[in-house]
Amino acid sequence: MKVKYFAWVRERVGKSEELVDPPDNVETVGDLIAWLTRQGESYAHAFEKPRVIRAAIDHAHVKPEATIAGAREIAFFPPMTGG
Repeated sequence: MKVKYFAWVRERVGKSEELVDPPDNVETVGDLIAWLTRQGESYAHAFEKPRVIRAAIDHAHVKPEATIAGAREIAFFPPMTGG
């Protein structure tokens, strides 16, 4: 699946998107964040506070317990502010 990163998440990971193939036990957005965190120092830094990270599956905002089965694209971004 394609994973996209935005704003400071992108800056910390060091790329805007990538294709990933997580193991079968990675079933939810929260599981994916935990798995990504173990993929290297830059990921650990980007996801060090997982509760503030927002996610979208195929352009729809989701909660950490949302299942990733069948997802074509998952995006991660920090909280947005208005202005």
